[in-house]
Amino acid sequence: MDKYLEIKKIFQSREDKENAIAMSKYMRNFFDFYGLPAPKRKEVYNDFIKSEKKSKVVDWNFLDKCYGDRHREFQYLVYDYLLAVKQYISFEDIPKIKNYIITKPWWDTIDALCKVIGDIGLRDSRVKDLMIAWSKDENIWLKRTAIEHQLGLKDKTDKELLEQITVNSFGSDEFFINKAIGWALRDYSKTNPEFVKGFINKHRDKMDGLSIKEASKYI
Repeated sequence: MDKYLEIKKIFQSREDKENAIAMSKYMRNFFDFYGLPAPKRKEVYNDFIKSEKKSKVVDWNFLDKCYGDRHREFQYLVYDYLLAVKQYISFEDIPKIKNYIITKPWWDTIDALCKVIGDIGLRDSRVKDLMIAWSKDENIWLKRTAIEHQLGLKDKTDKELLEQITVNSFGSDEFFINKAIGWALRDYSKTNPEFVKGFINKHRDKMDGLSIKEASKYI
């Protein structure tokens, strides 16, 4: 049986309609759900992803089918898959990931897909210029991806790039952008609090209050 259809069959057999309503409501009813919380969702496909990882080949056709499904669990499957096989994803694959970013976008998928981009950036310097370009893009989800793509990189963070992307993103009245700026700075403050303190002092008059609040949480 087709891999996508096989997983879909399992999702359908475990559907929790009551929880599906609650999960959809939490996401402002933008998406349909099978009603499977993360542990139960991953239980369906964890072994499958482990098997796919051993092949060292990314099955983009399978991922496209999953991302095209109206149920949000399938978009979550895509980012779990990509995070698992990230070492086999190259700069040339970014257009495919970009398509996922701008298709059915919301914070829940963006905040995972950005990590795939970040991993590529550790291996390919071309990501730097691309993220600078995305930080100037009118699409808020590409901009949010650029802001967040170094989350969790700790001492591997390119702080000059973080500053440039963040400054490029100033002046937005979009909650998801201003929250992302604060989140990215807050995350890096755990590694380099002095940099973040200096950044806030330098740019305070241009930063949104939400960004400052989030960035200052640990300093």
